[in-house]
Amino acid sequence: MPEKKTMDAVWLEDGRLQLRQDIPVPEPGQDEALVAVTQAGICQTDLELIKGYSAFHGIPGHEFVGTVSAGPANLLGKRVVGEINACCGRCPTCRDRAGCVRHCPERTVLGIAGRHGAMAEYLVLPSANLHEVADNLADDEAIFVEPLAAALEIQEQVHLRPDQRVLVVGDGKLGLLVAQSCSRTGAWVEVAGHHPERIGWFPGTAMRACADAGPDARSYDVAVECTGDAAGFDVALRALRPGGTLIMKSTYTGRLTLDAAAVVVDEITLVGSRCGPFRPALTLLVSGQIQTGPLISARFSLDQAEAAFARAAQRGVLKVILGMKAE
Repeated sequence: MPEKKTMDAVWLEDGRLQLRQDIPVPEPGQDEALVAVTQAGICQTDLELIKGYSAFHGIPGHEFVGTVSAGPANLLGKRVVGEINACCGRCPTCRDRAGCVRHCPERTVLGIAGRHGAMAEYLVLPSANLHEVADNLADDEAIFVEPLAAALEIQEQVHLRPDQRVLVVGDGKLGLLVAQSCSRTGAWVEVAGHHPERIGWFPGTAMRACADAGPDARSYDVAVECTGDAAGFDVALRALRPGGTLIMKSTYTGRLTLDAAAVVVDEITLVGSRCGPFRPALTLLVSGQIQTGPLISARFSLDQAEAAFARAAQRGVLKVILGMKAE
């Protein structure tokens, strides 16, 4: 355990961010570990929290890499990333759906629901949630494990084949991770977005930017919506062939209006998709099969969190990283 009793942390309440220096360093409970955070990423969900998503107040942030300061002996001093859902382990969902802790009704979610997050010098998670980071994986790559795992969840839910056409709607940080991971299946992957030049950042990947006119209507077997925007959902739905699958990958703050008749008549399958497997994500990053360098737009220190969030909210900005160093 660190000697210091309080820590610096970003605090979110009533839609406002502030840096606080009076937050007690959290104490790990049974089967938990204390992690000294090295850096944290700002994602779209964090931006939606400011707008009121999940009515969260406290320390935000769920993408992180850090070092274990207290906890099981096998993890002490290890550099780790962590799965964000902490389940109760007792309810029927935990007992009957082993390994599916993200659906536990009693769960807490790092920096999103019921558990302080990663935009602080320290955080606490169950030891079982933590994954050691290989020495040859840089922090700048490890920070992408959580969103890449979410991208890989698509392939846990839908079997993609080389003979299929896949449309990824959105060429932001999540969309580009989804496109890279889907292209590894051999499927024909196209990306619809406002920055077609970004596809050139990833040489050697079998993905393409849509033509200026946008995706062809009723032409794709699978569409992955990565914008969290109603217009993006409409683009994805229009692009699908009858019998196609629409995967909703992004966070929606408000209600979404959809053309239910089109879904029914064309027998479209809607798939909600969020968290995913960390181990495959770590493997792909260590092997260099997923490129993350081009996805980093800016870096800020913890005491610059307000400016960092403002930068992350700007149109066209990709990953913004908050760096911190605990004593």
